[in-house]
Amino acid sequence: MLNSTSQKICFILLLGLSAASALAAELKGGLSGVVTDEEGKPLSGIALTLDPDHKRALTDAKGLFNLKQLYAGVYTLTVTAIGFERLEQSIEIEAGKQARISIRLKRSNKALEEVNVKGMHHNPDNLIDMTKTAMPSYVITRAEIDMMGSRRLDEVLKEQTGLAIVNDIGSGNRAVGLQMQGFDSGYTMIMIDGQPMVGRNNGNFDLSRITVSNIEKIEIIKGASSCLFGSDALAGVINIVTRKNITRPQGMAALRYGSFKMLDATLEGESPFAGKKGSVYVSGNYYRTDGFNANPYLEEGKTAPPFDSYAFQGRGRYILNGKSTLNFNGRFVTRHSVNDISYGVKPSRDVLDEKDLNTSLSVHHQFNNGIKLKGQYYLTRYQTSQQITEKNSGEILPGNQFKQYLHRAELQAAGRANEQIELTAGTGAAYELLDNTAYRGRKDMSNYFAYGQADWQLAAQLSLNAGARYDYHNKYGSRLNPSVGLRYQPLKNLTFRAAVAAGFKTPNFQQLYLVFTNIQTGYTVLGAEEFWREIQVLKDAGQITSVFPIAKRIGNLKPERSVSYSTGFVYSPVARVSLDVNVFYNDLQNFINYEQVAVKTNGQQVFSYMNIAKAYTAGTEIGLSWKTTKSLQLSAGYQLLYAVDKGVVDSIKAGTGLYAQVYDTDLNKPRRATRKDYIGMNNRSRHMANVKLSYSHEASGFSGSFRVNYRGRYGFMEANQANNFLDPYDTFVRGFFLFNVAVQKTFYNKHLQLQFTADNLLDYRDQLMPAQQGRAVIAGISWRFFKD
Repeated sequence: MLNSTSQKICFILLLGLSAASALAAELKGGLSGVVTDEEGKPLSGIALTLDPDHKRALTDAKGLFNLKQLYAGVYTLTVTAIGFERLEQSIEIEAGKQARISIRLKRSNKALEEVNVKGMHHNPDNLIDMTKTAMPSYVITRAEIDMMGSRRLDEVLKEQTGLAIVNDIGSGNRAVGLQMQGFDSGYTMIMIDGQPMVGRNNGNFDLSRITVSNIEKIEIIKGASSCLFGSDALAGVINIVTRKNITRPQGMAALRYGSFKMLDATLEGESPFAGKKGSVYVSGNYYRTDGFNANPYLEEGKTAPPFDSYAFQGRGRYILNGKSTLNFNGRFVTRHSVNDISYGVKPSRDVLDEKDLNTSLSVHHQFNNGIKLKGQYYLTRYQTSQQITEKNSGEILPGNQFKQYLHRAELQAAGRANEQIELTAGTGAAYELLDNTAYRGRKDMSNYFAYGQADWQLAAQLSLNAGARYDYHNKYGSRLNPSVGLRYQPLKNLTFRAAVAAGFKTPNFQQLYLVFTNIQTGYTVLGAEEFWREIQVLKDAGQITSVFPIAKRIGNLKPERSVSYSTGFVYSPVARVSLDVNVFYNDLQNFINYEQVAVKTNGQQVFSYMNIAKAYTAGTEIGLSWKTTKSLQLSAGYQLLYAVDKGVVDSIKAGTGLYAQVYDTDLNKPRRATRKDYIGMNNRSRHMANVKLSYSHEASGFSGSFRVNYRGRYGFMEANQANNFLDPYDTFVRGFFLFNVAVQKTFYNKHLQLQFTADNLLDYRDQLMPAQQGRAVIAGISWRFFKD
């Protein structure tokens, strides 16, 4: 696979270089200058955008910026910075000439909010520019999150094109994960300030446990990103960037209350100190909900349990000297949930306590030649304690005690080799420790890595992004994952892009070592390393009726491998309209899937994990944005997705093997399967779409949004005689629409804000979607503390 991938990468590079040499030379102009405050002090890290070309730059430590290779014409220059008023002005660029300007920004009354430029990177926690990876990327700004009125991370992500919130009932009613480009949630790395988070329920990272109250922006990479981020980034990356860039004392208090007795209270403050050499930010959030029930057959309890959550976030920054900075980040979250549940047989009380800790310490240094260096230590711990009590007898059933640690040390460097090449590199090590009652003893893994990435401006209209990462895993040996991307702009309003990237994912603790039996229902899940010993224990105890022939495939799991291909374009026919089209194909090998492999005497199933030889996901994403007026914007997105196990297709075509037959409920008997019988992998919708109308009027302080999200029909589970693949006679979740609206109004020079939110206006619910709440109406109020 690697040789094949390398050949494809080389082929793309040759095409790119040939295209570069064929480009006609054209005389271009440039724009440079300095940005200062009202007192004439230079401002670093200031974002400048030049439209309609969308050219962007950041000021350096001396407040200087430089934009090159500009077509002659009139542009609109936009400058944004926290604590300063937004500036827009017209700039005329002449062919062959370098325009020079001085910009003086005025202090603003805006507090605890930032106007973010999509695609602009300025993150002191990570020298990797998330928006310059080979795969397509996107940034959700703080303003967008506020306009949606969202409270938890899953509420934000489920409205984005190509992302779907998935519910795995087999994992329990607290398993709410994210699906990206057809990959299960276990394949997307969830990061906070550039560092991975841990704690998954059967592979699903529960996004509802993360409040959005202190999120500054969310960076999304779609496609294999192991080149920079390693295992678990096979499908892509979600990076949560918390509040930073503090310039003056300010604070905020906010309160929201609504349906299901939801209460969301936030208190936060920030201030520079020591003559602005240092800064500190602290926030606290309390969130509670009574939960909700999506299952009409549930006599008592909730499919999404009630819970109380406390979240504390803090960060500090201190400039040690003119070139070095010390940074500290800390986050601690607790969540307590009690769910009294009954399906009419065994009423029980399920109590779960969670604790989530993330902390890091880093030192940044910038050398005289412009090279940046960052060293960081990161620790995260996720801990749960679960206890189940039978309400009739009062018997306490064995619960699950789970504790997972990740220690990570990393050194990063970034700088320019010359005017055309920008380099980023890093090296580090990670140690992961798991202590769980569902495992036989403590388990650990370690990984050592090194990576590099280059952004190369080959020609005026052509740029290349290439990188590679080397990983050494103590159990699975070494892996090399390259990536390459090309960007070609033949016209000011048209940009083409193409990328190829390799990804990998090592089997996780659960897939290797899990030994779990659900006390309430009786099914059993066994990790591949433990299967044959544990199945023999169950046989000796007389609990196994039969073991399926497919169990012979259970053995030493191999790491999963993928190659992601992506190509597309961005076209702006007029200044206010943008069309973004992306076509993707993800080729997977050694895909790990869970299968039923035995039946117990109580009629319940035994599951385990095995490698599927080949699979793929493929599709198209289309995004359209139209800024109809200065205040009104319309955007829409659509994804077409195919997710296919190639082994199933081959078996059906050959008429032999596990998938050769299907049970036809119309004929009431088995028949030979055809390709049309195979729907694809479970829990994947062929069609998903969204439409958003947003309005923001600066002068009146009024803003709002109306959003419509559609998810097409998707397969849930087998309903007829088992044939191990999804066919038309199985159980499906029907397609549905969700309608959401949010409005905000500010008063008293933006000190006071009132907000009204209504989610799921038509009260859509489905028992097969336990995390889909009904209609939720919420009102909120906030007060910002700052000097006018």
